[in-house]
Amino acid sequence: MNVLLTCAGRRNYLVDYFKEALNGEGEVYVLNSNTDSASMIAADEAIEAPFLYAPNYINFVLDVCTKYDIKLVVSLFDIELPILSRQKKMFESKGILLAVSDEEVIRICNDKLLTIDYLNKMKLPTLYTTTNLNDAIEAIINMKASYPLFIKPRWGMGSIAIQMVENEEELRFFYNKIRKDIDKSYIKHYDSIIVEESIIIQERAKGQEYGLDIINDMKGNYITTFVKMKIEMRSGETDVAMTVDNKALYDLGAMIGKDLKHIGNLDVDVFWDGSKAVVLEMNARFGGGYPFSHLAGANIPKAYISWAKNEVPEVSNFVINTGVKSLKGIKMLLFK
Repeated sequence: MNVLLTCAGRRNYLVDYFKEALNGEGEVYVLNSNTDSASMIAADEAIEAPFLYAPNYINFVLDVCTKYDIKLVVSLFDIELPILSRQKKMFESKGILLAVSDEEVIRICNDKLLTIDYLNKMKLPTLYTTTNLNDAIEAIINMKASYPLFIKPRWGMGSIAIQMVENEEELRFFYNKIRKDIDKSYIKHYDSIIVEESIIIQERAKGQEYGLDIINDMKGNYITTFVKMKIEMRSGETDVAMTVDNKALYDLGAMIGKDLKHIGNLDVDVFWDGSKAVVLEMNARFGGGYPFSHLAGANIPKAYISWAKNEVPEVSNFVINTGVKSLKGIKMLLFK
């Protein structure tokens, strides 16, 4: 059985995980518009793709699936998720499992303001958040919020254009700067973007940051949650982390997974102060924190492959050891 990873970028480790899970019974293909990417070097077959918003993009992906007998497609890029999600029935009609959540789930996760709305409906604690500069200044004056504040794109990933501000002068400056930065980034192409409300101003969360992998099956049924304490961060990704046993965060993951009914792995950033958990954001895909779960014993790529074969995954795929500390390093790769 062959697997296609789309928009895989630098995540060569996921290519390796899927290759290992296939155990010689199939190949891993990678689709990316940038050919100078680590995932394409690691792939069994690397294919240059057109731009995401090109009119022929979906047909191109389908043609690749047909040509290489792909049975499982996994996207690793937030901006691609809604594009693929709208075509799930088309892929399914051709016998291809598209491991992507429904469009409404992706909207909630990709739009940080909708994420806050969703968490409020779940009656979960949230941070003061607004898209209006004057409202943020007024909230500071009325002590409904306090510095430092974070300014970031409402749609985005990987800490693109995020700034922490300590006073009103910095707030005004970076608010205007980030609007210009959005214009220079891939975010401007996102199909739901509202220019006037494209920036989030948010309080800083208190406590220790954790990462959750909330695992559902391909029908949205909750399976389990992996909890990792983030020790060091770099460029918006977890650099050093340790798996931990935290019942409160495990229960939080179960609550979200059962209610949201996402597909596969949901990557969640959460702060825990010892008594209260505050969710910062949710990503409906494999996140940069998944390798820490994998090195601790999980094997979600293998579970994906089992689901694509209409088989029941081994229970061991969903079990991790706690107290496992690991880090990301740098490895040089030669082009093939």
